Amino acid sequence: MAAVTMRLPAVRAPLDSSARRGAEKHLVAPGDTITTDTGYMRGHGTYVEDEKLIASVAGVVERVNKLVCVRALKARYNGEIGDIVVGRITERRKSAEDELAMRDYLQEGDLISAEVQSIFSDGAVSLHTRSLKYGKLAQGVLVQVSPSLVKRQKTHFHDLPCGASVILGNNGFIWIYPTPEQKDDEAGGYTTNLEPVPLSDREVISRLRNCIMALVNHKMMLFDTSILYCYEASLPHQIKDILKPEVTEEIVLEARQRLLDLEG
Repeated sequence: MAAVTMRLPAVRAPLDSSARRGAEKHLVAPGDTITTDTGYMRGHGTYVEDEKLIASVAGVVERVNKLVCVRALKARYNGEIGDIVVGRITERRKSAEDELAMRDYLQEGDLISAEVQSIFSDGAVSLHTRSLKYGKLAQGVLVQVSPSLVKRQKTHFHDLPCGASVILGNNGFIWIYPTPEQKDDEAGGYTTNLEPVPLSDREVISRLRNCIMALVNHKMMLFDTSILYCYEASLPHQIKDILKPEVTEEIVLEARQRLLDLEG
């Protein structure tokens, strides 16, 4: 297929004024000990070794109650071969033959999922959509997060038991959509379903979107289990209330505890 050029996020999180004023106190490098107090919970950007909480990235230490995270100073996406990315086509490098073959399938402006095929010396990536699990995206919601929060897994395509599916792009773009009834190859690739999405599906997608943002607000890694646990913890609450600080804290801590229990 023709090569495509996509916009990939390059998120850089500057220090806020309060962090800058206390930078000498809160700035850590990989390997720095954050605390020896075993009462704290390990958040994103940290790990535990010899009963010490240690920074795994360079950044600013942030604490929410007993949860300690390190907010990375840079969160730019650096592609790796085999990465799954989600993005919008801005330009196609194509020959006349490619133009004839592809003009009915992918166009500038299309939102697609693709796989990183190769990486150039300047950091640009070459993508392909040779499998029908990739291709055009429609009937869903796009969420952009820091790429550093997307956990690398064997698969980034997940059908969740709540009735919706997610594509967790390594580049920080997450696509949430109704789980398709038809799962064979003929349903994928370059066709798009433009049928109206039922209200029940839209509510599930909206809840998942808010749960993902709740996890992001607490610097928790995003993968299928963390998203599902957060979704289940949110069910007693209305969708519009999930991002209220007190509700966010409640459901994220519940999800985190379930993840810790899962780890044993």
